[in-house]
Amino acid sequence: MGFTDKIGPRSSREWFSSLPVLLLLLSIIIAGNSESIHSQLLKTGGVIWDGYFLLRMDLPTPDCNQNPDMESELDILAAEMAEDDDGLGLFDDDVFDREAARVSLHNARDLCRERHQIAKDNLLRVTPAVKAYRAVETNVAKISVLSIKTRRITLLMLVFICAITSTIARHHIAFRPMESVLDHRVSSFVQFLGNSILTFSCWSFRENVFGSGTVVDHPQIYNLLVVGFMALSFINLYQLIKIPADAKPGGSPFRAFLSIPLYILMAFSAGNYFILTEGNASGIAIFFSQIFEQSGIFLKIGLYIWIGMLLKQTRLGTLVFDIFKPWHLPPELLAFVAIVVMAVPTAITGASGIIIIALGVVVYDELRRVGARRQLAFAATAMTGSAGVVLRPCLMIVIIAALNKEVVTNQLYSWGVWVFLLSSVVFFIFAFITKKEKLEVRPAKDAIGPCIQACKPLIPYVVIIISVAVIYAMFLNLYLDEFSAPIILPVMILAILAYEKIYLRAKGVEEEASTLDKRPKSFEGAVRAATTEATVHIGALIILMGLSFAVGGVIERSGIFDSLPEVFGSIWITLGFLLVVLVGIGMIMDPFGAIFLVSGTVAHIAYSNGVHPVHFWMIALVAFELGYLSPPVALNHLLTRQVVGEEEAMKAEEEVRGEPFWYRHERILLPLVVMGTTLLIVAIGPILVGYS
Repeated sequence: MGFTDKIGPRSSREWFSSLPVLLLLLSIIIAGNSESIHSQLLKTGGVIWDGYFLLRMDLPTPDCNQNPDMESELDILAAEMAEDDDGLGLFDDDVFDREAARVSLHNARDLCRERHQIAKDNLLRVTPAVKAYRAVETNVAKISVLSIKTRRITLLMLVFICAITSTIARHHIAFRPMESVLDHRVSSFVQFLGNSILTFSCWSFRENVFGSGTVVDHPQIYNLLVVGFMALSFINLYQLIKIPADAKPGGSPFRAFLSIPLYILMAFSAGNYFILTEGNASGIAIFFSQIFEQSGIFLKIGLYIWIGMLLKQTRLGTLVFDIFKPWHLPPELLAFVAIVVMAVPTAITGASGIIIIALGVVVYDELRRVGARRQLAFAATAMTGSAGVVLRPCLMIVIIAALNKEVVTNQLYSWGVWVFLLSSVVFFIFAFITKKEKLEVRPAKDAIGPCIQACKPLIPYVVIIISVAVIYAMFLNLYLDEFSAPIILPVMILAILAYEKIYLRAKGVEEEASTLDKRPKSFEGAVRAATTEATVHIGALIILMGLSFAVGGVIERSGIFDSLPEVFGSIWITLGFLLVVLVGIGMIMDPFGAIFLVSGTVAHIAYSNGVHPVHFWMIALVAFELGYLSPPVALNHLLTRQVVGEEEAMKAEEEVRGEPFWYRHERILLPLVVMGTTLLIVAIGPILVGYS
């Protein structure tokens, strides 16, 4: 099946899922841009009209008298003073100073006349042009204010529309996809129980909040939480009854257990603690709802996933890899190149898991095209984003700096560059050690020419990216950084898509078909496909993040960290403790939930034991990445398997039968030894050189 050339009518899924999500994502971008637009409109208004801040509203006509009868006013004041004395002799020594009162009245009259004149001048200066301009400016301001007020509701709608879509599509993050009849029955039944627990917790939370007798902020959130999880429960109940026709007969209980989504397993874990141990039915919902307290961050995550899916619809990834084709790089070297190159989009999209979802299939496909063994291709794809989480403008660094006053983003990004270089070198060394063939490349005299030719198609992309950045800088005074990236990058990628799907197609330039990635040819088709795919991933990822907050709440409330000594007495014992705990947290939690948990618990233990805050967070980020690559969960491996496909994963296992132990398990072992070695160096190295 080739590329889709015609745009068909929207399916019911697109009408009720993809289209609303697209509108929500666009509203977030418009709202983010509206703040900068409003700021520039105010500045421009001040340049065009002097005193625009007064012109942007109709000043009310003052109600004071411009021409008072001075003598009558003075008589009234004198009478009031006499009346206040009331014959008690309290003011016998005070004489009404008529002249002083006259001066005061004259000053009040002059001030009144000035206020009337200002109102009159303002009215005369409010021309039709001013009215039209301020109508635009004030409406932009209203959009900005409205977006802030409705941010939580926007996130809630985004999460549950996407989560419902993920549930219907049976695409939640799990160890294995549902394939057999038993898989579907077990997974659907357990999901029904898990979502019922979440519904019960949200209902209990709602009852407690509304029964507290205090004013409830955003009451609709509590109602919609109940409705959202109840809807997921009903879908699971329907899926339990209605098994897909293409489900394989039979199945094994163990594989059926592996098909249960991770967020459901987290729900059972949190429910066991909060409901059965603490007797606090609201506990899960309380911690899950923390994502709405940080709604701005999670809306950005949704945007980043969409950015990744839009990027996947472009030829940019393939064109970048085309630069290296003339060198005829062996698989290990190309894997190294992939790790380094993909660090940039990882930093842009905010987390390693997001870039795997977005471009993992491109990386895997390119490695396979040069003959890389499947195990190596899987390993490199799973590690694709691990090196880039410490680079600017990664969202994880922004969250760390926001939650920890001991560090700032510039410090973390500066040290992050060195950690990135270290992890890249370590990967190269292990790839060299474990290579199967000689690491030979094509001679430079033969490769440079074709390499330069391969760079030429990228020039328009560079021009588009720079142009959009310059437009934002010139007209909105907004520069591409860790704070503005979520609203500027979608515009850049949409511009690139327009160039590819409209301009290049009009000139008859055809895309090269990929064996694993079939992209629509039209601009609308590409946006629709990207949004449809993003919808599933947003639902699966953010609801997993929400439940990881609940698991973090279990860890926090259980008092595990409270029982630890404040000071260990040795920096080496402290580092050993930190490595075990941080990797363990990374193994069971998503990156953003892990950051929130560690900021409130482990971080102060590290600081108290002499670990520099910047050093600690570099350790934490590398430890988290090692955790995401470590069994039993190995989230990045699960995401890789999900985007590449179960069929390729099975072929990778069959391909290495009879091979030595390392090559049979290379997709797991290579990332572990690379990130494990990097972690040890990052943890121990600064202490050895006296950085504390």
